[in-house]
Amino acid sequence: MSFAHQLRPCAALLSLCLLAWSHIAVAGVEVFTTAGEPVVNVPASAAVVELDAPARLDARLSQDLPAAPSRAKQMLQSRMNDPEWQRALKDFGRLYQDVARAWMLGIEKVPAVVVDSQYVVYGEPDVGRALEEIEQARGDQQ
Repeated sequence: MSFAHQLRPCAALLSLCLLAWSHIAVAGVEVFTTAGEPVVNVPASAAVVELDAPARLDARLSQDLPAAPSRAKQMLQSRMNDPEWQRALKDFGRLYQDVARAWMLGIEKVPAVVVDSQYVVYGEPDVGRALEEIEQARGDQQ
């Protein structure tokens, strides 16, 4: 199998992820962080992604499950009828799409403020300041 042939499934997955992220804010501002790295001064139009959210949701969904597999299965089946559980499952998919987006952008650490999928500022918890840095860098490039 050729290298190009091996890349086709990856390219298709990336395309699907990009389509899923077509709802990104008009200004093109994305903020990647974790629960332990809070951010401030976030524009209302920015997409904020907590990269540890899938793990937190997973912990919540499996909370208080018994060690016995048959009993755990019964509890999970019972939980699945709950409307809150159904919402959580929908959230689970969206949260992993957000993590995939960070991976596609090559996010290296948090917090990260990304504009137009091209400009990034790492380590600045004040999103307003990070956006000013990006605007200044853009102006310097012109």
